[in-house]
Amino acid sequence: MGEYFDQLLAWIGQHPQHAGWVVFLVSLAESLAIVGVLVPGVVILIGAGALIGSGVLGFWEMYVWAVAGAIIGDGLSYWLGHHFEYLTERWRWFRMHPDQLQKGIDFFDKYGAISVALGRFFGPIRAIVPLVAGLMHMPPRRFYLANVLSALVWAPAYLAPGVVLGEMGENGDWRYLVFPVAAIGLIVVIWGLWQTIRRRRGARHDV
Repeated sequence: MGEYFDQLLAWIGQHPQHAGWVVFLVSLAESLAIVGVLVPGVVILIGAGALIGSGVLGFWEMYVWAVAGAIIGDGLSYWLGHHFEYLTERWRWFRMHPDQLQKGIDFFDKYGAISVALGRFFGPIRAIVPLVAGLMHMPPRRFYLANVLSALVWAPAYLAPGVVLGEMGENGDWRYLVFPVAAIGLIVVIWGLWQTIRRRRGARHDV
């Protein structure tokens, strides 16, 4: 598998005009129910980031492709769960791994609407949470708000490590660490704010 992805990244480097579609399809596949569990899209995105850092690809173009793929992939998973709930009982993968669906349900029950945004950053349940959101009939407006906003943060968070490696490989300048560190810091701040809000809400309910 690793050799296959090395070859794919080498091909992207040789054919940068097709890189956008590859990033889009990988981001979409990683967000699809079941498929996303089997597709290590992070490897491709970090590799694409390295090509950005070395000047082969453009950041904003790859960013747009990655965000679009992530949004559409999560949207398809949500649509499947919302309209074809009965299929989850028939899908062979869920019959073989019932714990995966239950983990997604538990995560959704614990974090509610924000689980769609948080789940995007947790590999094992990343592709399951949007499906569960559909199964639980989460309002479409709330789902797509969380879907879009989280995708806007997710794409640079996964591209940034590769960008740093690529740029440092070119000139060894440590200042390129500023961008990924800022992206990680933003994620941590958002998580901390959400945890604070949840605790305050819980305290109000206990009163």
